[in-house]
Amino acid sequence: MKNIYLQIVLLLSISLFMSQSSKAQEFNDLDKSPHDIAYYRVNKITPPVIKVLYGRPQKNGREIFGSLIPYGEVWRVGANEATEIRFYQDIIFGKEKVKAGTYVLYAIPGETEWTLILNSNIDSWGAKDYEENFNVARAKAKVSKAEFLEAFSIGFKNKGKHVNMVLAWDTTRITAPIKFEK
Repeated sequence: MKNIYLQIVLLLSISLFMSQSSKAQEFNDLDKSPHDIAYYRVNKITPPVIKVLYGRPQKNGREIFGSLIPYGEVWRVGANEATEIRFYQDIIFGKEKVKAGTYVLYAIPGETEWTLILNSNIDSWGAKDYEENFNVARAKAKVSKAEFLEAFSIGFKNKGKHVNMVLAWDTTRITAPIKFEK
């Protein structure tokens, strides 16, 4: 009798566990703009110098710059939470020195030039939390055209004493040089 009781308790426990663990794997909807990370390292075996965490929206046939993302207004540079950029060493952004640390990257898109903004008000959602008084640095970046890219992307190109951070979506490319203090 005792063995049957233990077996019943064990089966009920397993059933309850399986029921709860399967519910833990249910999601309402997957994010249509999942987050990604872009790292800049001098080479594959060195520690990171820059890390960017950002949402990757898709074009999905929409008109992007000048429409979905208006010219002349602050944009969160990606989707959902504001894009965070971490510098592991002091840098020069535009013409301004910036201490190592984590910042939010905002942009004010224009047809031929963008203003990129580093802001210290981290853990914000989108551009709705943007407050100019938290700005740390601004840099101008030229707009160029390139091949079509469905998902918004951020990457880096090593240029020796500096690195170009490239923002790319649709056929638009923005290149921002980041210089190193050391």
